Amino acid sequence: MQILSRHRPQGWADAPETRSLARLAFDVDAVNLPAFGIEEDYGPLVSPWHGHNKHQLLYAAAGTLKLEVEGSQWLLPPHRAAWIGARVQHRVHAVSRFTLRTVYLSPRQTPSPPSACLVFAATPVAREMIRYAMRWGPDRHTHDATARAFFTALAALIDEWAQVALPFRLPTAQSPELGRAMQYAIDELSFTPTVEDAARRAGLSTRTLARRFADEAQTSWRQFLHHARLMRAMELLAVPGARVTETALAVGFDSPGAFTRAFEEFTGDKPKDYRERRSKQRGRADGE
Repeated sequence: MQILSRHRPQGWADAPETRSLARLAFDVDAVNLPAFGIEEDYGPLVSPWHGHNKHQLLYAAAGTLKLEVEGSQWLLPPHRAAWIGARVQHRVHAVSRFTLRTVYLSPRQTPSPPSACLVFAATPVAREMIRYAMRWGPDRHTHDATARAFFTALAALIDEWAQVALPFRLPTAQSPELGRAMQYAIDELSFTPTVEDAARRAGLSTRTLARRFADEAQTSWRQFLHHARLMRAMELLAVPGARVTETALAVGFDSPGAFTRAFEEFTGDKPKDYRERRSKQRGRADGE
């Protein structure tokens, strides 16, 4: 397999301790190819808001990152992939090191995703195809027939894989009042945030706050809080040395048993299994 030299998009900022991971900056939209792949290593960062002229298939080979896309926040842990439409504005957050594999596909040859962003389980076939796509980087030959056939097949399969989207999503607020309520919930996850306190922070009655959640975010206070707790737990369990009981308490669960049941229902994995899989993936990434 050809090893692709790693690049990073212009404008992306590293934390000071991770600047050694920085690579040559380049403009992916200036690449005159219908499809190509890029593998990148990053440390903790927050990217600027940006969009690309091609669709993007994102896969976190190691680490966990968060996407903000048009009114929603999406968590992208390993074994999950994100399908983002062309010209959709988004940005990336990560609190620790991660390895990102991205496939760029031209809208002229690939149908648009049914929504701005979808996160779905990456099957073994999907993971291997994304990994293999990295051999055809932005400097590949324009008329490579094998690459053309490969990316045509990959584009057709993405549509099938994305049919079963996963719920690793938090909506974002459309008004400052709801934004204050949501931020209160996220800041107080390790305690017991209440809808009454959230309403006071927002300067609204509890009834008006409930309407704002329904109208602006298509969810409820209870569901938002539950999903925020579990998404934070996924991030914490991806950190080296994480412990299940400490994670449960950190996101507001009093009982490790209740946390395990909720986590498995949300992710399909028990917390211990999820943590161990993340640890193995970090080890493989460090060895590459």
